[in-house]
Amino acid sequence: MDYFSSDNYSRGNNLNRFLAKTYGLMCLAVFISAVTASLVMNVYADQFSAFISNSRWGIWLIILLPIALTFIISFDATRNPLLSLVLLAITAIVYGITFSFIAEAYTDANIATAFISAAGVFLTMSLIGTFSSRDFTRLGAYASAALIGLVIAMIINWFFRNPAVDYLLSFIAVGIFTALTAWDARQMKNIFFRYGSSQQVAGLAIVGALQLYLDFVNLFANFLTIFSFGDDR
Repeated sequence: MDYFSSDNYSRGNNLNRFLAKTYGLMCLAVFISAVTASLVMNVYADQFSAFISNSRWGIWLIILLPIALTFIISFDATRNPLLSLVLLAITAIVYGITFSFIAEAYTDANIATAFISAAGVFLTMSLIGTFSSRDFTRLGAYASAALIGLVIAMIINWFFRNPAVDYLLSFIAVGIFTALTAWDARQMKNIFFRYGSSQQVAGLAIVGALQLYLDFVNLFANFLTIFSFGDDR
């Protein structure tokens, strides 16, 4: 088999473009969240605080809307990439609003350290998932199963409000999303090899960007909990 044939060279270029588009959209979503959080904290803080305080459904809207948008993007991206791109931006905006309120409980040093740590872990595991020859199927299955258990444990602890348990669960969450980042990065390649010749590539890049964005957001959120443990704020 000639790996240097024009067909393989072209396919390699198409894969690189697909991955570049996927990670580019993911970085765009992170940028939108950061800008939104900054605007809410520094420009519209009073308006959003009043909205949350005076609205019975405001906090639930912020919590549930991203979940709903995630399902819509996942199911509709290949049929309507443009709409899914808009929904991805809206999802990033809502998460930015959420992080603007969360950030008030942390110091700038904690936020910076958590962001750098999340970025470092995400970049490392993305490279491993993309270029490693290992099969990450079993790792992804175990991490997905562990994530279900983590969510259940977090819901239970939400009623007990034990900071020490939150701290422990954050370490577990970082481990889970570290594994999921590598697995999702590998999935991007598998998706391209399976559907790269179809008209669904643009939509699939958006789905991939969403998944990678969620991996990064969860890494960042849990690193925040870890680095701020014991902080009076």
